[in-house]
Amino acid sequence: MTFSKILFIGDSITESGRFSDPQGLGNGYVHKVMKKLELSPDIILNRGVSGDRIVNLEERWERDVLKENPDLLSISIGVNDVWRQLDSQGMTQVTARQFKEKYIQLLERTLEKCNSEIVLMEPTIIGEEPESEGNQRLKEYVHVLREAAEQFGCSYVPLHGAFIKQLRAKVLTPLTTDGVHMNERGDELMAVEWIKATRHLF
Repeated sequence: MTFSKILFIGDSITESGRFSDPQGLGNGYVHKVMKKLELSPDIILNRGVSGDRIVNLEERWERDVLKENPDLLSISIGVNDVWRQLDSQGMTQVTARQFKEKYIQLLERTLEKCNSEIVLMEPTIIGEEPESEGNQRLKEYVHVLREAAEQFGCSYVPLHGAFIKQLRAKVLTPLTTDGVHMNERGDELMAVEWIKATRHLF
């Protein structure tokens, strides 16, 4: 299949320096996917914004997704929905139930207005210990995405599982710079898993 517009939307893990990149792609997994698949940067849009949760995607969905009408849409969200529960307990939190409701609404809006192939990416990790509180809390949100992918027939990237597998292998090289944001190895793992999950589309 040939795509004319591929749009990646998400938080800082997707953003990854895109605002200072002349091509607007950043230096993270989005850029690696482009290089590995030998895609033109002209067909790729990076719409990652640092700090975003599902409620922030909801606010900008019309502008950043529906008006762009991509023929392939990749969504990566969920880490901040859980991380804010740990580091910003005073703010209004997004429960797994609310996360599910809003995520499904965004998928329904997209399928109603766009003829898009949709790729759902699991949130990665919060801390490089498999049993960290963040990773335990993420499980419920990962489950939401698995069910949504099955319900809507979306391609699915099992990133959380891939990252936890790497952590349990006790490889000494870290995957992140701070337990959340990717380093080179983390971005590479994301890109490889994304391509593996979407190879039937290309």
